[in-house]
Amino acid sequence: MTRVGFLGAGRMGAPMVSRLVQAGHDVRVLGRSADKRAELAGLGATPVADAAAAVDGAEIVVVCLFTDEQVREVLGADLLAAVPAGAAVVVHTTGSPHTVERLRDLAPHLDILDAPVSGGPHDIAAGQITLFVGGPEEAVTRARPVLAAYGDPVLHVGVLGVGQKVKLINNTLFAAQIGLLAEAAQLAADLGVDESALLEALPHGSGASRALGNVARAGSTAAFIAAVGEFIGKDVAVVRQTVAELGTGLGALDAVVDAGLGTARTRN
Repeated sequence: MTRVGFLGAGRMGAPMVSRLVQAGHDVRVLGRSADKRAELAGLGATPVADAAAAVDGAEIVVVCLFTDEQVREVLGADLLAAVPAGAAVVVHTTGSPHTVERLRDLAPHLDILDAPVSGGPHDIAAGQITLFVGGPEEAVTRARPVLAAYGDPVLHVGVLGVGQKVKLINNTLFAAQIGLLAEAAQLAADLGVDESALLEALPHGSGASRALGNVARAGSTAAFIAAVGEFIGKDVAVVRQTVAELGTGLGALDAVVDAGLGTARTRN
């Protein structure tokens, strides 16, 4: 059993908490309202009203927040100082590699791991969310039994920050694939092919992909872009900023990414 401090028990974090409890870990979770603490208690976790209480005595601290700004706001110098020396802090937020590097600089007494996820709450509930983990190998080994409560596969992809880079590339490629599908749907319209018929047929051909399967289940490219555009758009904005800082760009992916974010051109 591992003492786990958990920050960010929302749409993605709550099923992680449930899986951790089911795996036998001692989980202390931040809940800022009485209703939220009651919900967390119902999952079998120990709810607490402030972040310092959540990380008190923790061997692993799991952070599942939406943005870099939230991570920087919650994981300030004072809170990081309260985490026991030698503990690992696992950041599931998809964001800039600079955010986790800053945490490492602020807290040299801790092992910082970036572990952005690929999948949704249903994958977490099934214990099958994909984790791209960056950080020291020894720390990843220590954290793996905790991460395996909800993650499979848990992929150690490199040093700190590489997990974020792999996830950002993954989501850029996903957006590009959606963009290609949006262009294909427009081509189908130009040729007089109904989009619903197209989406029923293509999963059985050589053009099949996970992105296509998601779009087909949504019923149309427009419906799927409307559902995921906010999340994908956030990640693509981060990757564009990150690659610009590194002196490169998205190359041929750039144009089709825009189509995947709902800005596809319309043919006359």
